[in-house]
Amino acid sequence: MIKIAVFVGSLRKDSLNKKLAHNLESLLPDGVVFEYVDLNLPLLNQDMEHNLPESVKAMKAIVESADGVLFVMPEYNRGIPGVLKNAIDWATRPGNSFSGKPVGVGGATDGAIGTAVAQSTLRHIVGYLGMHLMGQPELYFNFASKKLGENGEVTGEDKERLQKYVDSFVGHIKKF
Repeated sequence: MIKIAVFVGSLRKDSLNKKLAHNLESLLPDGVVFEYVDLNLPLLNQDMEHNLPESVKAMKAIVESADGVLFVMPEYNRGIPGVLKNAIDWATRPGNSFSGKPVGVGGATDGAIGTAVAQSTLRHIVGYLGMHLMGQPELYFNFASKKLGENGEVTGEDKERLQKYVDSFVGHIKKF
């Protein structure tokens, strides 16, 4: 069984990125599962590192037991969402729970550039953290509201593109 820890960088109930993650999950082969990380965490405070909040312990346990990590996020003000950066920071303190993990990055937006700037920023962070980034294919899911049907499902060429991404990411994980 391959387990992938999934960080959806949006807390919004009707998040395009949650819908994108669920579409990716629906395309997983047998024997591969997603485990979603709850990003409703307290703000990082070094005073709390010696007595970690239970929510942080749970998040770190998911990451540490995972075979790979997937970040699916929107782009806010040309950067990564604060809630995602907070979770990443907690996952590295104390001790880097991400170290050596294969990682994929993607994102959905209604804009034209499809989270490209935020993903570029995140790629620098995961490299610094010693993760093994899948470079290709990239996943920029632009004009997402138009591509997600009434039930949030992707069809046609977009579904084929997501399948290619999932297959490549699972193959990337298996290398490690």
